[in-house]
Amino acid sequence: MDGYGPFPVRNFQPIQLLFLGMQGERAAVIKKGALDIRVELAETSTVFNENLPSVTAMIKMEQLRSGLFLRYGLTHRLEVAMEIPLLYRYQGFLNGVISQVERLTSGLSPARAALKNTGFVYNLTKGGQTLFSGSDGQLGLGDITLSSKYQVVTEQGWVPGLSLRFAVKVPSGDEGRFFGSGHTDVGAGLAIEKKIADRWILYGNVNGIVPTGKVAGLPVNPEVSAIAAIEYLWTPAFSLVAQFDYYSSPFRNTGTQILDGGVTEVVVGYNYRLRPNLVWQLYGVENLDFITGSAADFTLSTLLTYRFGR
Repeated sequence: MDGYGPFPVRNFQPIQLLFLGMQGERAAVIKKGALDIRVELAETSTVFNENLPSVTAMIKMEQLRSGLFLRYGLTHRLEVAMEIPLLYRYQGFLNGVISQVERLTSGLSPARAALKNTGFVYNLTKGGQTLFSGSDGQLGLGDITLSSKYQVVTEQGWVPGLSLRFAVKVPSGDEGRFFGSGHTDVGAGLAIEKKIADRWILYGNVNGIVPTGKVAGLPVNPEVSAIAAIEYLWTPAFSLVAQFDYYSSPFRNTGTQILDGGVTEVVVGYNYRLRPNLVWQLYGVENLDFITGSAADFTLSTLLTYRFGR
């Protein structure tokens, strides 16, 4: 039985999402001449409330990220891909469910409690100057990503599969409305996978990303991301995946964790092959407290992928 790979997650925190996100990938490439068309809907709830000497932030919103992802097998070892995202910011629908879960577990978060009567707010200021802002109901094209993956080693026996990855983010999003960074980012990484038993597969990704220019007048720095995932193949058509994600931030010394802090998250979900060439995926992303005050609250995502050709 073949695996489906880690989920194609990225850092969905709305400000850090402005930069190149090298999504979760398996090491294996698709066959020469095959074409994948994937549609993803990712709903992210974000709540921050800070009043610091240098930074004031009130953010309560949901962002729907719709992504069209195209992948083509150029050779037996090389695939190329493009992703076109569309972003929509609004009040959303997850707040009530998240609030109830928090009350029944750890208690309502201070930020969510402080903004409980606020439907939508997106404003972060530093030294009295607005750095990031937005209004309810904004819709816009995000930054397009072009990527490639070259399989260096094919998995066999005790040898894991290993691939090199490269990506570039094109500044197609509206910088003024913070749907894009306004600059090109480049990235490179490694993807590894190894089947450790008849039904278990391990995956790993490590990426380095170099953003360019300034964003909201702030300098940016190189960042790293990493993913570790395990997949259990329940049947050839159905599998369960759990993974851990880490993302560093491109910002430094701004005075707030919302910008400076990295993100640690756990992801769980499933893959289901509806038809031989059609796969449905569903996953949820929950922030962890290894690094506090920087991650989006919760993301729920669903994807459909159709493969043309072999």
